[in-house]
Amino acid sequence: MPEVSPVPLSRLTTLRTGAPPARMYDAHTTTELVDALRSTWDDGDEWFVLGGGSNLFVGDESFDGVVVRILTRGVERVDGARDGCVRLRVQAGQNWDELVAYAVDHGWSGIEALSGIPGTAGAAPVQNVGAYGQEIVQTLVEVELLDEDTGEVSVVPADELELGFRTSVLKHHYGSFPRRRAVIVSLTLELDEQGDAARPVPGQQLRTALGLGADDAVTLAQVRGSILAIRARKGMVLDAGDPDTASAGSFFQNAVVSASFARTLPDECPRWPVAPDPVPTRIIPLESYAGLSPAAPAPEPGVKVSSAWLIEHAGFGKGFRLPRSRAGLSTKHALALTNRGGASAGELAELARFIRNRVQSEFGLVLQPEPVLVNVDL
Repeated sequence: MPEVSPVPLSRLTTLRTGAPPARMYDAHTTTELVDALRSTWDDGDEWFVLGGGSNLFVGDESFDGVVVRILTRGVERVDGARDGCVRLRVQAGQNWDELVAYAVDHGWSGIEALSGIPGTAGAAPVQNVGAYGQEIVQTLVEVELLDEDTGEVSVVPADELELGFRTSVLKHHYGSFPRRRAVIVSLTLELDEQGDAARPVPGQQLRTALGLGADDAVTLAQVRGSILAIRARKGMVLDAGDPDTASAGSFFQNAVVSASFARTLPDECPRWPVAPDPVPTRIIPLESYAGLSPAAPAPEPGVKVSSAWLIEHAGFGKGFRLPRSRAGLSTKHALALTNRGGASAGELAELARFIRNRVQSEFGLVLQPEPVLVNVDL
């Protein structure tokens, strides 16, 4: 078993908080990963898995359980793709941005707008990562899951994960537990074979971010380069020399609210329509079918609103800090809480609570944290 001496989680997470856990495993192979988790579950220990550490906020006290680091790597082409597409099976511990770069280099499109997102591939489906109109749900075919209830690995189609806005059945949301306790071992993506030719960019949100018209043609490499530059300007590309990148990315989610609530917000607050969930199929027993089926009411689409705008207009400018605190908002992006050097989890949590309470007071909306919180509360 690949048990190792625990190290401070502040060295393994991008927010740079956390003491050494009670126990730690480093799993470099699928076998090691499965064995470590099965052993942990058999012992009944508390646990969590750690990939790139970019979506975790860990408390100051030692986690009294097991941390399993997923260090598996590898990308292989597999059969089953539609015409004009390619399928890739990716190990859960594979660096995500290296995967995006690999796809772009080969002319495979579908994840290029997700360039620069830190972390590992296995974390991508858990919160349905997305940016500039692309989400993992658009390219994910299936995952290999190790299920805590059974201890078995099974192949699970993407549509069984209930991927939604920054969520899935696997996501550990603040204040609740995942609906399915399982760990992704690998994932399979299906990407379009675009090649290195310049083409118009699908998706208004991505075109707007890149400053492109509907007919402007660019290569995948140009899209990736532009996205990396945009994220760097926001402090969202990891850089040891830039304290604005000592964060968990966007600490608060852009809120999805009802259209009626969105109308109560100032007109200047940026917002984007969100497609409603499809109306579920209704099955009527043949013996009770009378020839007519009343139409189900069309659901009103939700609205995604800019939490960064709400934070700034609640009085928190970029770079805001509480007095004598080593935690602060990024100087580049109001959604990112950053560790300005030696900040404790307590300092970061204090700042998060202060911001959340002010936004709720000003706009009546409770911001939800995006990272997984371990041993810390807001």
